[in-house]
Amino acid sequence: MTLKECYAAMGGDYDDAIGRLRSERLLSKFVLKFLDDGSYRLLLDSLENGNGEEAFRASHTIKGMCQNLSFTDLGHSASELTEALRAGRTDVQGLLDQVKADYARAEEAIRAFQAGLAQ
Repeated sequence: MTLKECYAAMGGDYDDAIGRLRSERLLSKFVLKFLDDGSYRLLLDSLENGNGEEAFRASHTIKGMCQNLSFTDLGHSASELTEALRAGRTDVQGLLDQVKADYARAEEAIRAFQAGLAQ
């Protein structure tokens, strides 16, 4: 899978991302590092433990990374969750479910891209 195909599979905007970073090598490096970030696990754990403040910070970090990398779908769902948590809402399960689905799609696409590099 090419990096452009990876972006299409995850619902991202390759052209926007490459326009920002100007190098596919650099973009590839940051896309692969995305999975190493612990913010997603922190988000899940924080919500499970009822720590809204920590969950807000984690979702805000995810949103920012997605904006920088043009992961459009995940960035949108993370943004909605971030704003709900910022407002102190606790009824965020539907928003969290969308983040989980979008994250799983992004992760699957990145892993497929990564596997293609190893060949």
